[in-house]
Amino acid sequence: MDRLSRPEFWPVIAFSVSALLLIGAHVFEAMGYDPCLLCLRQREIHWAALAVAAAGLIAIWRWPDRRVISLTNVALAAVFLTSFMVAGYHAGVEYGFWPGPAACSAVGGGAVSGADILAALEGPSDAPSCSEAPWSLMGISMAGFNALISLALLGLSVLAVFRIETVTRNAHA
Repeated sequence: MDRLSRPEFWPVIAFSVSALLLIGAHVFEAMGYDPCLLCLRQREIHWAALAVAAAGLIAIWRWPDRRVISLTNVALAAVFLTSFMVAGYHAGVEYGFWPGPAACSAVGGGAVSGADILAALEGPSDAPSCSEAPWSLMGISMAGFNALISLALLGLSVLAVFRIETVTRNAHA
């Protein structure tokens, strides 16, 4: 059996992909693309994926049991589901499908006084707006790519769970 297709190896791949996404985000930041608040939230989720994958790998190494492998892959699926939801929400905000959070959207609500405008002009600039995609490729923003990659990682995590159950069932048959 090919090593990459083994369910106990999935946390290594999940760790690697999340690490590459974080590296990519920091490279874009170094190139001058400052992250908005939703971008930072997406990074937090990939840091969580690194932690879950690392903890899972340690647990699998310590207790090489199908239940530990399955639990690790289920936990990774939950993290990637969260990543998909946040990145998908952010992409929807960027494409104008729905409003973003008040803390980071260019679209505001309510009355603004002259004092509010002066205070905003005098103070330092906050994080960029979540509703404007500073970069895209073929019409897909960074948040859009993160949503697509997270959806793929979610699917592969679920497949890894079913694979360990199938391998275990076939071994006992």
